[in-house]
Amino acid sequence: MMGRMIFIVAKFTVKPEYADTWMDHVAEFTAATRAEPGCLWFDWSRSVEDPNQYVLVEAFKDDAAEAHVTSDHFRKAQQDLPPLLQSTPLVRNTMMERDEWDLLGEMAVD
Repeated sequence: MMGRMIFIVAKFTVKPEYADTWMDHVAEFTAATRAEPGCLWFDWSRSVEDPNQYVLVEAFKDDAAEAHVTSDHFRKAQQDLPPLLQSTPLVRNTMMERDEWDLLGEMAVD
């Protein structure tokens, strides 16, 4: 049975002096989050248009995001990461009725 998930996309604009080492700064936070029982995915990408911007795509089962934002590693990230940022991250989140990816049929590969 498929479950519901909260789907989140966040944009982090990093100070230029930390842009090339950002993944090192978030490595512990990323590993701890991926180990959470309700985490479906937690994936970073670097913007191809702005080398100082990273995009985080994350998903959690049902209400597992609540456990994420109250975790010790999240609280540590709240302290450690803002000094490395140019601005407050932007975020969008929504609850979805299914907890898996769909195929992009318009670009189906035979």
